[in-house]
Amino acid sequence: MNAADSARERGRFEALCMPFRADVFRFVYWLCRDRALAEDVVQETLLRAWRSLDSLGDEKSARPWLLTIARRELARVFERKRLPIVDIDVANEAEPDSLAVNDQHEVEDMRRAILKLDVTHREPLVLQVLLGYSTEEIARHLDISVAAVLTRLFRARQVLRQQLLGAEGSRS
Repeated sequence: MNAADSARERGRFEALCMPFRADVFRFVYWLCRDRALAEDVVQETLLRAWRSLDSLGDEKSARPWLLTIARRELARVFERKRLPIVDIDVANEAEPDSLAVNDQHEVEDMRRAILKLDVTHREPLVLQVLLGYSTEEIARHLDISVAAVLTRLFRARQVLRQQLLGAEGSRS
């Protein structure tokens, strides 16, 4: 590949993929809850996208294509990664206030409640609420039926409602 072709290919990649970088980061962050890990996964996602740019058939589907790559890359990270285990009693004895949540804002309550959701329910909710996907797009992206998406969204909202009502009741 000559310099002109390389520059053209890079321009195509940047035009297709870079506008969705923030969406990919938000998606991965909401799934993994770790900013540094999300940044690493986004970088790896863009690298994989660059290497397989020719596999993108329809340029209009760049966003779901990138999100699929990101989701798979995050899964690869967790397949390889051994998470450290912390004894909660030891952590509580060492710094009992460090485990307490002092932020009482509704947005923070909602954020924490979403992060507590199982990934099976959190992922379609994030795709719908943060990224604006329709139920049909979510179904295609997750490779499940529309009915399964609707069920997961319903259950996610049900759990959120229970968590938030419980949090409000404990404040009174």
